[in-house]
Amino acid sequence: MHIAQLHRAACAAGQLSYVDPATGYVVLTRLAHLQRGACCGSACRHCPYGQVNVKDPSKKKQFNSYFYV
Repeated sequence: MHIAQLHRAACAAGQLSYVDPATGYVVLTRLAHLQRGACCGSACRHCPYGQVNVKDPSKKKQFNSYFYV
């Protein structure tokens, strides 16, 4: 399943995370980030804050209209 579909389904179900099938990593949803209230600076995939606190420019990701890659 595509990442955007996984994220959309997890958010629709009110889940704060989902498992990325390619890596097996737990990924926080937009809902989890909104509960946090601010960018944590970790260059998260679904950051709703524009990754404003990511200090290292090499870690900052590009937004592809669905999520950061």
